[in-house]
Amino acid sequence: MSPADLLTEAIDRVLESVESVLDGADDALLAERPTPDANSIGWLVWHLTRVQDDHVADVAGTEQVWTDGGYAERFDLPIETGDIGYGHTSAQVALVRAPAGLLADYYRATHARTVEYLASISADDLDRVVDERWDPPVTLGVRLVSVVNDCTQHVGQAAYLRGMLSPAPGRG
Repeated sequence: MSPADLLTEAIDRVLESVESVLDGADDALLAERPTPDANSIGWLVWHLTRVQDDHVADVAGTEQVWTDGGYAERFDLPIETGDIGYGHTSAQVALVRAPAGLLADYYRATHARTVEYLASISADDLDRVVDERWDPPVTLGVRLVSVVNDCTQHVGQAAYLRGMLSPAPGRG
């Protein structure tokens, strides 16, 4: 298995988890927050997708799916186009609302662009420095692992919220 195959396997699991979390979720469930300052399922899925889209587009040297695919317009959120959710306040989290179908479409498009990029990289590419603002500088391999880590954490949080906010039949 090549490093690209390994990373593709990891990001494929994120896709499966995103689709599972969104399956059958209505707008109210996606926007519900268990406490006033908690993140919602919808915000978590939007944010993990924005981070993946932003970071992969940056290392691939391409435009983000968010803008290139027209998702910024389709979501029509009252936030800056380049916003990925990092550091959002509670009030900003509340602004991010979207139906499950749109969230899923955006993640699938971002996933497809990610998989396309991963197919183009070699093991040697993973040592290329992509961000010198850090000490040590960040390599492509480290950046891609960071993306997978961020996505798995956030989709896990969304899955936890989904279970907490909509218990299985017979459980509450």
